[in-house]
Amino acid sequence: MIKTTALLAASAVIGGIGITSRKNRYYSGPRSNHFDGTRFFNPGGEAPRGGLDFLKWQFNGNKQKWPASVDLPAKAQPSARETELTITMVGHATMLIQTAGLNILTDPVWSDRASPMAFAGPKRVIAPGIDFAQLPKIDLVLLSHNHYDHLDLTTLKSLNEAHSPLIVTPLGNDAIVHDDVPSARIETRDWDEAVTFGNMTVHFEPCHHWSARGIGDRSMALWAAFVLEGPAGKILHIGDTGFDSGRPYRRVRDKHGKIGTAILPIGAYEPRWFMKAQHQNPEEAVAGLKILGADNAVGHHWGTFQLTDEARNDPPAALAKALKAQGVATKRFVPLTPAQVWSP
Repeated sequence: MIKTTALLAASAVIGGIGITSRKNRYYSGPRSNHFDGTRFFNPGGEAPRGGLDFLKWQFNGNKQKWPASVDLPAKAQPSARETELTITMVGHATMLIQTAGLNILTDPVWSDRASPMAFAGPKRVIAPGIDFAQLPKIDLVLLSHNHYDHLDLTTLKSLNEAHSPLIVTPLGNDAIVHDDVPSARIETRDWDEAVTFGNMTVHFEPCHHWSARGIGDRSMALWAAFVLEGPAGKILHIGDTGFDSGRPYRRVRDKHGKIGTAILPIGAYEPRWFMKAQHQNPEEAVAGLKILGADNAVGHHWGTFQLTDEARNDPPAALAKALKAQGVATKRFVPLTPAQVWSP
């Protein structure tokens, strides 16, 4: 029973069994080049694996052992506001972005598990880099998609009570949040649309991923990357993406031109035969940086929850190797650890 429960939790987080309903419970809208009337999809891309492939991966015996816990010597204490771009790592895909007087959280997760269950599923091995009570006033929350390691209802409920931020998220995710947090302020958009908040415009851009909260809702809510356009220039934030032959990066470059800072995932990528369509690896992240021509990049989505087979410290090691191999200076792409504060 414990093994079955753990498998269901893993299925909901990382790439599941693949059973879907014929009715979309989150979103109703017109068909498009990435929505078939029931499910969203990556046009021209590779569908993420599921079904028997998921079980084959789960029982392959190649998962590396992670430490049960990792010490966090000291937590960050962010200032109330920042004018210049400052990024503080909380953990996994959760970062505090401070720029132009705005405080923005990405995919906030303070819970102990990235799972629909409190007793099973990927468990946090390192504490959040910022105590929740030490957060400055949060203005915006960017929700990239609905997987449990990115959309945590417990945290969103606490944020709504303490800060009442505007939540900005792709189509369908508002239904999920409003079920548990009915008073939350939410703006949803499709790819190639935008939300403006004060001096910041948040552009919704395609990335190569998928979504699900459990069995029966696969790809019924949209996923997206974000380009933040404000006084400090343009910042690309991707919560999760497959490399997809570089298409997400070329599209952002061709549409938006100069990107100052790219916030890119570098973890949860092994085994490649299963993960390639949904999670890029560090080598591909460096290739993405080069396609963008961004000045700097920071790496996230590693070292907090064990989602896949690689060892905990493999992503930063692989990133360092890829930077050297591709002729990119180490200082241009920094893998952030919890409580680390970065500025360009």
